[in-house]
This record gives sequence, C-alpha cells and structure tokens, in this order.
Amino acid sequence: MYCKQRKLIFIFLFFALCIYGQQEFSNPIIKGGYPDPSICKVDDTFYIVNSSFEYFPGLPIHKSKDLINWDLIGYGLHQESQVNSVVNLIDVQSDGGIHAPTIRYNNGTFYIISTNVYFDEKKQKAEMINFIITAKNPEGPWSEPKHILDAPGIDPDLFFDDDGRVWYVGNQQPEDPNFDGEGEIWVQEIDLQKFVLVGERHLLWRGACGGVWAEGPHMYKKDSKYYLLIAEGGTSFNHAVMVALSDKIEGPYISNPRNPILTSRNLSYDNWVNSTGHGDIVRLDDGRYYMVLLGIRNEIKRGSNMGRETFIVPVSWEREPYDWKKIKYLWPVVAPETGRVELQNQLIFDNSNKIISNGFIDDFNSEILNLNWNFRRFPLNNIFQIDSKKGLLNLFCNKNKIKERGRAALMGFKQTETSFEYRAKMFFNPKDEGSEAGVSMFQKDNNYINFTLIKQNDNILVQINAIKDGVLEDSFVSEINNYKGQIEFKVTACKSKYELSYSLNGKEFIFVKSLDYSIIKSNGYTGAHLGVYASGNGQISNDYASFDYVNYLIKTK
Repeated sequence: MYCKQRKLIFIFLFFALCIYGQQEFSNPIIKGGYPDPSICKVDDTFYIVNSSFEYFPGLPIHKSKDLINWDLIGYGLHQESQVNSVVNLIDVQSDGGIHAPTIRYNNGTFYIISTNVYFDEKKQKAEMINFIITAKNPEGPWSEPKHILDAPGIDPDLFFDDDGRVWYVGNQQPEDPNFDGEGEIWVQEIDLQKFVLVGERHLLWRGACGGVWAEGPHMYKKDSKYYLLIAEGGTSFNHAVMVALSDKIEGPYISNPRNPILTSRNLSYDNWVNSTGHGDIVRLDDGRYYMVLLGIRNEIKRGSNMGRETFIVPVSWEREPYDWKKIKYLWPVVAPETGRVELQNQLIFDNSNKIISNGFIDDFNSEILNLNWNFRRFPLNNIFQIDSKKGLLNLFCNKNKIKERGRAALMGFKQTETSFEYRAKMFFNPKDEGSEAGVSMFQKDNNYINFTLIKQNDNILVQINAIKDGVLEDSFVSEINNYKGQIEFKVTACKSKYELSYSLNGKEFIFVKSLDYSIIKSNGYTGAHLGVYASGNGQISNDYASFDYVNYLIKTK
C-alpha cells in the first residue's frame, strides 16, 4: 500500500493552493472541457452549467462567490433514470448527448433546459430532444427530464418576463434553407406547470451574418427592451457573439450594426485564445455586467487538448453616439477596453484572490466517488467499486473495449493544463487470457492512448495503443520480467509530447515511449480526460485491477 509519508505529501500537494496576483486573475475561469457556459445569480452566489455531451454524470454545475474561483458542486443528470429514456446517455454517439444548456432561477426553483442529440443508427437520423430539469437546490437532486414536445432545434433558453409569462427561445433550420447549417431563432410561450409550449410561435432573427449556425440564444430585458444574444459562425475560428433588440419579445428585432460584439475571427489564428463565442450575461448587485463564454486556448498549434473552456469578460452598456439618429439604442459592449478576451484581467471583486490548484488527487478513502470523475456514457453495473477501508478503487474487466458507442470500464477526469505529471499505482493479478488494465488518456471513442498491462500466453506485457481517428497511430508491447503484482504508471506531459514510463518498485522508472499530444487533441466538442481503464477484450472475465491512488500534478510554467 501507499506509504503514509507519501500520502501526506500528495495530500499536501492537493491542498497546496497558491494565491497570486493581488490585482489580477487569469482566464479561463473554469479549465478543461467545459464549453457553452450559462450563468445565473441567486443572492450572493453565481452558478454555471456547461455542456457534457456523451459523458456521465451530465450537466456539471459550478458555483462561485467572486466569478473567478469555481467549485464543482454536482450534476443535473446524476442517476440512471434520468438518462435511459427521453434523454439517452446509454448508447449515445461520440460528440452527441447533452448540448448547450441554460440555467435559470425563478421563485425558489432552479431550471436547466438543454438538448440531447442522439443519432439513431437504425433510422440513420439525428434526434434533437429538448428537455427541462428542475431542483430546489443546485447541488441536487434534480428532477426527471421533462421532454418539451414540438420544439425543434438545439440550444434552448428559458426567459422569465416580468409580467409572469415564461418563454422558450430556440433555434431551428429554416423550412427552405439556403445552405447547410443555416439557422433561425424562434420564441414561444411555455407552461412550466405542464411543460408544454402554448400560443403562437414567432420567428425572430436569422443572425447578423446570414444565419451561419445561428444558435445558442439567450434573452434578456433591460430598460423595457428585449435583447437577443446568439452564437453565430460555428464553434471554431469564426465563432462570434451577436445581439439584436426589440420593443416586444415577439419582435421585430433590430440587429446591432456593430455585430459581432465579441469574436476572435478578426485576430490571428495564433492569438492566445481563439473560437470565442456562445456567451451568457449576468448582472452584479452593483450594476456591473459580465459575460461568460467559451474559447480555445492556443497552447500548441492553435489548439489544446483541453478543448473549449469557460472564460469571462466585462460588459458595458453604451448608447449610440450618432447625432443624426432619431433613436439612439443602448447596446452591450463586450470587453470595452480591448474588444477581446484577455489572459490577465483585473479582479472583479476587490476582496477576492484567484486561487490556483496544483491538480487532482484521489486516494479512494471516501465511500463516495469524487465529483471530478466522468464516464463515457452511463456505466454498466458493477464496473467499479470503492473499498474505502483499504483506500482502493476496484475496476472490473468486462467484455467491452473502448470503441464506438461502447460502455467500457473507463473513467477519468478532465485534463486542465498542457504540462502535467499523471501517476497511478495499480495492483493487478489477472487470471484470464486477454485481461487488461492500466491508465488511459482519452478524448472520445476513436481518439485515445491506453498504457496498460495485459495477460497474453501466461505472460504479463506492458502495452501502449495510441488510436487517432480510429486508426492505430503508434504502439508498443514488451514482456515484464519479475512482475510481482503491482505497477506505477507515469505520464509526463510537456509542450507537444506525452512521455510514458512505469515503475515496479515506486522508485526507478523505466521510460517506454514518447507520443505526440495531437493523438487526443480536441478536434471535436470534448476535451481530453485522464483516467483508468480495464477490459476483458471481448471475453467474460472475473479479473479486476485495484488502484491505490491517482495523482494529477500541474507543472508550473
């Protein structure tokens, strides 16, 4: 077992938080694959929910008092009954699942509205299921999903008007689209007692640049005007935030002539952050406004393995200065001093400091699985077991492998920085031929690196399989001599490489292979995860691996 002295060192590292920048904080505010942020404020606390796609638990919820230090407090989708019917996270495809949620609070109840995108292989058709969940406490429990019928499109929004009416704001493809990806925004009243749409549907806007992926709407009301904020341009280098306003929620809407109000499309592809967009605005008690949004750090080659993350920028409201205009509209101005997302920013609240964690450590001494762990789809029964008395995570070798739409014994936490050291100590004494266990770095079903032990021909082999876009990019296999049932894996990431090594005694490490980071670069919707893996490789097995700890240590630059 892991010695007490070393445990204390790791625990110290886990809780070793350094306070820096008394006047500044750094973007992003929520690191790792947390895209499509939506924010609400209740009393003195802010809450953010993000897209989670095919991962379970789904709809991660963070809270903060100062908008820069965020704690993961739970998930909107946290039990099997929520994800095995209307919402499907059982056999959902890669990059499918839960898209672009909105979180709102009204009259003692929290609401999350979102879309489950499920591709039905039999029908060869994608189904967009828009649903609402509710809770009295954002930490949960959350309700069963309420399916909103006859609600096309994705990325829905809920707007609570000051006259007591509630509106569903969505997007859809026009009846006669001019091109693939053309979108338009619509609004319709919704009855939240019956969770049904009522009244007439109104088409509002096709965006400011021809409706190119017009999506992610959010509605606000200020000074008796309705403001419609949308994402446009697609969630890549041309991503942007657009805004329009109207005297009535049903329209007509006037597009801001200065759209887009935030984008990185005008900047170099090599700017430190790109693809900025999909924003949501929150008002502070002192009258200031801020926008949370997604972006992609330019860590390596104009991207990162963290994928799309959550950033924050200030927002001011300015009236048009043109003397010749009879009506001068008030518009939101995003990042008014620079017009872009900045790495370093002034503290939002004077009495707060940005706290930086050294990483993530789990020694499995708790009976409850840490909130940071994710599964690809809802896990099969009996995939894992926590033995808190011994401080072990037992991961069982079922038949499934990492493959398209599979439910493997695979669990991980989000990669949050480019440079890190990841260690995991494992006890593994397989009896069945083909049983395999170890660590995994994975982005989706066909993008992963498995660094494992496998039993073949009564021998124990160390094995590496690096799969990029479904194709074997690199591999390694070698017999281990004098294997005594335990191993410590180490993955060191620096710049553009993952360095893989292992130790049989916890002291001397044997270098195995160096792999390019791009194998699991986030070219899709999700960022990379680091975790643990076990499989019987298609065979029924009673074998299991016991993990003593995992240690994810961020390297300072």
